[in-house]
Amino acid sequence: MSSQRWRFSLADRLVSGAMGPVLRGSRINMRPLRPSDFLSWQEVRRRNASWLEPWEPQRPPGAPNAVEIRRAFEARCEMRDRERANGTAFGFGVFLEDRLIGECNINNVHRGAMQGGSIGYWIDQASAGRSFTSEAVVCALSFSFEELGLHRIEIAIIPRNQRSRRVVEKLGLREEGIAQRFLEINGEWEDHVRYAITSEEWLERQSEFVAAWLERTTDDEG
Repeated sequence: MSSQRWRFSLADRLVSGAMGPVLRGSRINMRPLRPSDFLSWQEVRRRNASWLEPWEPQRPPGAPNAVEIRRAFEARCEMRDRERANGTAFGFGVFLEDRLIGECNINNVHRGAMQGGSIGYWIDQASAGRSFTSEAVVCALSFSFEELGLHRIEIAIIPRNQRSRRVVEKLGLREEGIAQRFLEINGEWEDHVRYAITSEEWLERQSEFVAAWLERTTDDEG
């Protein structure tokens, strides 16, 4: 598939507007979270606290809890809007029809000689096992390479987080090794396995990704 042909395909799945881009997969939609999403986001995050918090950074001492304080969630949305305007990060809620089931974010976007960024994600436990996260990552990759023009995307995962690793392994992303004490997670400096894909690799495999994840017609387990 040529780059030009893929841009037409991407255009069918990308809607831009004042509220930010909307990405469309075969089953999910992705858009920036808004203040009006607070109650939905709060419900999912409260219900999934024990599922998610062991894999996330601790909230800094004294920082307001966005799960419990609406204004803190609104400030989080405002920060994401500024990051998007500055081109440094692009945050997306993941929606199944109109139901929020997770987030998939493009973070740490660097231009200059690097032209790269990183992807992070989480999924509602009730929606796990149906490959929604892998589909969201493919949507984020297509946006990163075809819309943002990035050259390299990295996903870093704690080695023992087998569920998260399965997401990228199903996509066949290249494993680059372990970065020791790479990020603070739940109060500890944790090693991370680093996975990556470059725009050259994306170009070689884009038709495979589109057919497998953005034009799929059935659910599967995993």
